[in-house]
Amino acid sequence: MKTIRSTRRATMPVALVVGALAVTGCAGGASPGTDEGDASDTLTVWFPGSSQPEIELVTETLVPQFEEETGIDVEVTFVDWGDLAPKLNSAFAAGTAPDVFGHGPAAAADLAANDRVMSLDDFVAEMPQEEQADLSAALTGGQVDGTQYLMPLSISGQLIAYRADLLAEAGVDPEGIASWDDLYAAAEALTVREGDRITRAGVLLGTAAIQRSLTFNALISAAGGELMSADGSTSEFAGPEGVEALTYFTDLYNGEDAVADNLGNDYLNSAPAEQPLTTGAAAMTLLTSQAVSQIVAANPDLEIGVLPALEFSQPAAFGGAGAGLFINADTAAPDAAWDFIEFMTSSEISTAYAEGTGTIPIRASAADSEYVQSSPIVQAFLGQVENFVPNPNVVSWTQIRDVLDTYLEQALAGVATPQEALDGAAEQVAGIVG
Repeated sequence: MKTIRSTRRATMPVALVVGALAVTGCAGGASPGTDEGDASDTLTVWFPGSSQPEIELVTETLVPQFEEETGIDVEVTFVDWGDLAPKLNSAFAAGTAPDVFGHGPAAAADLAANDRVMSLDDFVAEMPQEEQADLSAALTGGQVDGTQYLMPLSISGQLIAYRADLLAEAGVDPEGIASWDDLYAAAEALTVREGDRITRAGVLLGTAAIQRSLTFNALISAAGGELMSADGSTSEFAGPEGVEALTYFTDLYNGEDAVADNLGNDYLNSAPAEQPLTTGAAAMTLLTSQAVSQIVAANPDLEIGVLPALEFSQPAAFGGAGAGLFINADTAAPDAAWDFIEFMTSSEISTAYAEGTGTIPIRASAADSEYVQSSPIVQAFLGQVENFVPNPNVVSWTQIRDVLDTYLEQALAGVATPQEALDGAAEQVAGIVG
């Protein structure tokens, strides 16, 4: 856990300064629907992760700018994702939880159910309608049962990226790949073998821990199915759509015409130089916009393309609202906390944040920004946002996800059929939600 004490007297590097913005409201103003102002003009804020570019952007540029504009002092702490939940739990128990903290949408339902976070509905309602419309694609990902709890800082998604040179050599036209079946056929043409060993995978999907469930979400959604009922009371993944999706997934790695190898390998988080697309160990891989952008930046001579969301019966890809900011339900400074969130999600700042982190901007208007216009990769991902399907925002989702992930691993390893694996997961999940 890295704490950075930032004050409004900090010096911002000239090259990184973002245009000054007028921040709506100020510390000490009244919260929507209340008559009392904040008790503090100092905020504690936790961000998840350990990305050095993000840490530098937030602490050296964005937070000092916010402090300068508002007079609110901010103490920023970055917490590794693996430590975030236990540290938050300990802080809540001790009454020392931060005023504002970052987390992923998967945590929203449990945080709301345990009264850990404040509803943001009144704050959002006071935003101009054009602002709400500009943020609409991101806002829904931060809602639980229609109530806004999370304000996302980015949109994330996973699409198939490909090596244009390898597809050309194999005579594969990427514009002819519109479905998952098309992808399989292309992967067969692209796979290289030495005997029974695959030396170049035609395609790789995420099969490491947790990644399996994200890949499965994309596949079942493309088949017209879903993981959970809307109210989170029952699992839906063991039906025909789930079996179709998981059968496809397992066949890629274990079928008679397998086109993928290195089952369980966490290539998604590999450095650009070690990515299978970079090394030529795979012709196509499922990747985030951040990963593809990093590969392109590190290897400008490689021509990397991105496929649109693929379908069985409808186009779908895993994605949606990325990590964002919650307000602690017990904060003494709700107005200052909202001022900070409103600043971070404002037009110029949110685009600067997306550019600094390599993510998809949360605002539709960012499509016209230099960041998006200068990057065909970001444009490709931004153009597919309407087809992104997030994980369910339901209570106990992370526990449900971990159960499903374990059974998906069994199917991929060939120790259970797709139907057996999904039935086993559904039976265990019933004990969680029942």
